[in-house]
Amino acid sequence: MTTLWLIGIGTGNPDHVTGQAIRALNGADLILIPRKGEAKSDLADLRRQILLQVLTTSVPVADYAVPHRADQDDYLGAVKDWHDAIAGVWAETIATHHPKPQNVALMVWGDPSLYDSTLRIAARLPGIAVKVIPGITSLQALTAAHAIPLNTLAAPVTITTGRQLRDHGWPAGATTLAVMLDRGGAFTVLPSDTEIWWGAYVGMAEEMLIHGPLSEVADKILATRARLRAEHGWIMDIYLLRRGGDV
Repeated sequence: MTTLWLIGIGTGNPDHVTGQAIRALNGADLILIPRKGEAKSDLADLRRQILLQVLTTSVPVADYAVPHRADQDDYLGAVKDWHDAIAGVWAETIATHHPKPQNVALMVWGDPSLYDSTLRIAARLPGIAVKVIPGITSLQALTAAHAIPLNTLAAPVTITTGRQLRDHGWPAGATTLAVMLDRGGAFTVLPSDTEIWWGAYVGMAEEMLIHGPLSEVADKILATRARLRAEHGWIMDIYLLRRGGDV
């Protein structure tokens, strides 16, 4: 049976790759690398740069083109169709590049368990076992970069998405929000006295950090985000929000 290893590689910094991840990559029969078009070619190139630093054996590497997700009102339906398409591409790529691999590795940004769909996609592949190697998440990299604790004293943390924040506002009873997968500016629906710790490309050489009350830094974050996206062709950002409690 083929085992698919989903390997968390952190936020693009080779120093984030754990010893466990390095051993799994070196033990693979095939490594899959996704490509999302020329505008995001840096993401595939970063994976290859990591491999150059950690591989001590010769392991075949196969690129595959990530299918485009349909932009439609039925968001969940579009995502499910997209996941089906990706699973099909994985199966085709594996069959094309290796007849009977025992171990296939897929490098996942951050950690496969946190707002990432590789586990859901892998579940669509019949006859393939799945193993996960954890990685440093962008949330950990963000709090480390700002040198702040994730939670306030004895209080919970809510992890959500930009879509949820924009559509539903601040969750009742929450003190700290960690917001992921924001296409940009969801925090503008919140009161201006909300405090934000924002970061783009956290943990990477291009890291950019901004912190302060939304009344003072919201416009700066939006302008910085737009500039960075134009410069790089893609952006990965994340932010922490607090209202009340110790900081």
